[in-house]
Amino acid sequence: MNILILGSGGRESAFAWKIAQSPECQQLFIAPGNAGTGKYGKNVNIKVTDFEGIGQFVLANSVNLLLVGPEEPLVKGIHDYFLADERLKKIPVIGPQREGAQLEGSKDFSKQFMVRNHIPAAASKTFTKDTLQEGCEYLATIGLPIVLKADGLAAGKGVLICSSVEEARQELNEMLIEAKFGDASSSVVIEQFLSGIELSVFVMSDGAHYKILPEAKDYKRIGEGDTGLNTGGMGSVSPVPFADAAFMKKVEDRIIIPTVEGLKKEGIPYKGFIFIGLMNCNGEPWVIEYNCRMGDPETESVMPRIASDFVELLLGVAEGNLDEKELIISDKTAATVMMVAGGYPGEYLKHKTITGIENVRDSQVFHAGTYLDNEEIKTSGGRVLAVTSLQDDMFHALQQATADASRIYFDGMYFRKDIGFDLL
Repeated sequence: MNILILGSGGRESAFAWKIAQSPECQQLFIAPGNAGTGKYGKNVNIKVTDFEGIGQFVLANSVNLLLVGPEEPLVKGIHDYFLADERLKKIPVIGPQREGAQLEGSKDFSKQFMVRNHIPAAASKTFTKDTLQEGCEYLATIGLPIVLKADGLAAGKGVLICSSVEEARQELNEMLIEAKFGDASSSVVIEQFLSGIELSVFVMSDGAHYKILPEAKDYKRIGEGDTGLNTGGMGSVSPVPFADAAFMKKVEDRIIIPTVEGLKKEGIPYKGFIFIGLMNCNGEPWVIEYNCRMGDPETESVMPRIASDFVELLLGVAEGNLDEKELIISDKTAATVMMVAGGYPGEYLKHKTITGIENVRDSQVFHAGTYLDNEEIKTSGGRVLAVTSLQDDMFHALQQATADASRIYFDGMYFRKDIGFDLL
């Protein structure tokens, strides 16, 4: 079969690497892809939000399945676009329709969904500029620190943690009145801060059945020891030692089953991935957020641990028989180290030549922000390469991924050397 992956980051590189191994896949296309994805399939220069262009390409190239990587096309309704077109509606889209994608597209929607379905989450309320005064009064009741979340998509930057009521009041004003995050912060969720250790749990669902993929823990801050500014993710590890069978049973019973059943009960069709951002508070799981797609850089640690045919699982989602498909998870550990551009997460360097990828010994290099300039691989994004090693234990996986990242060079490059150390 012919498969099209939408996206251009490390997540899509990991998808392409895994899908290319399947005997089910005859031709693989990645739109727009990057300098690394061309190794596994054919890159196609189409933007992820150009629904018309994607539809035309799918028809012209007999594509049998569309896998959507990033959230933006899902929230904007690419699945709905396919269903509304007589010629496209037979082609399965892996990723929810617009209504299901609101789990990520609107923090307020997801909070209300959790309340309705009795899913454990932090106390919160949503405010607009018309209710700013009430919002300011609510800040004083919720305890410190205070979490502010832009309701809409803000490219991972719409969450602020404020250490005083005064700071929270100022930030709330900037978000609602001064549109700090544009339209995304026209509504703001004020949320109770949860204290604990974060982890990401990934679920595949065909709308009726589900499979729990390997869990992962990612590292958001730029500096070692989890210091400095937040980023899109500086690395990840899978499995997560504290997510043992007893903890994951609580996650399944209290969160995963009520989520899948809640979507079904509310008549929200959902074929795709559910990313559940969790906080482990003294052994109890609480939901921080939902995403309607796989995480990045977690996918780069999750995919190498899936030992069964990933395309078979995607077909199970498409055909509604996911329960009949086999998911085999390796008991090895995957560690991912993210190599980033100089200056990231602020203004960062671009168009720097990358060398040394061929020197990597026992890791997989997933491209994130790269492009080909003639024969040279150059940097184009803040997060440039994800170096993942799969080993018998966490210590060796971390050691190998870090050693292999050191074999690659580009001007201004940086990576954290302490990913996963808190878990050792």
